[in-house]
Amino acid sequence: MRLILTAAIPCDRAAIAIEAMRAGKDVMTDKPGCTTAEQLGALRRVVADTGRFWSVSYGRFETAAVTRALELVAAGAIGRVVQTVALGPHRLNRALRPGWFFQRDKYGGILTDVGCHQIDQFLVFTGSHNAEIVSASVGNFANPGDPGFEDFGEMLLRNDNGCGYARVDWYTPDGLATWGDGRLTVLGTDGYIELRKNIDVAGRPGTDHLFLVDKKSTRYIDCSSAERPYYANFVADVLDRTETAMTQSHCFKVMELALQAETMATRLPAPR
Repeated sequence: MRLILTAAIPCDRAAIAIEAMRAGKDVMTDKPGCTTAEQLGALRRVVADTGRFWSVSYGRFETAAVTRALELVAAGAIGRVVQTVALGPHRLNRALRPGWFFQRDKYGGILTDVGCHQIDQFLVFTGSHNAEIVSASVGNFANPGDPGFEDFGEMLLRNDNGCGYARVDWYTPDGLATWGDGRLTVLGTDGYIELRKNIDVAGRPGTDHLFLVDKKSTRYIDCSSAERPYYANFVADVLDRTETAMTQSHCFKVMELALQAETMATRLPAPR
């Protein structure tokens, strides 16, 4: 066995990964890969000491529409990317959630837990290795009985390549036919791409919808047949000691920025 997978309680994932890497195993973990800066520092040290891989399965790896959108951006379909706007709504499904789900020290906060997806997308679509968290805020507006829970979060990112806005929440109503109407808009100098990842509301069936608007036309692209290359590439990386699925530095940077956003976030008061 060369690879360990973990989807443990988020606060426990770093310790599991560290133990596995010290035992000579590579690790793939569900997001978030860790919940504190101290854990991230320990993970960095163990990776440096052991030469093992620590990889976080960020959301874009499971979304075929993101694969196709990245291909279009790389081909120059919308010119130079200047901004991303990412919306990450989720359904709470309270009856299915264990107690730790509502405890901030267990799940890490909404910007750590869910916001890491959006940070990952911003970096890859802008072709960046770093970013500044300009502002961030979190709140608990619909679940007053769970004071440790954050059901809303937002952040503004910026670097030399572009700007990004992200909003995440746990407000998806039961009337929607999926767990969340995840969307991503990638704005370029010559056009824009909008992804409807999970559902085209009151429109086409299925998932992975992409809309491309450029100087010539407005087009719909069905991305359901696009590949999701991360998993096969990561297996190859484990065997060949390469970094084709995701660089280790990128994986660390995403979690670093997510933890920064959560730490600096303004705690918004609940409306009265």
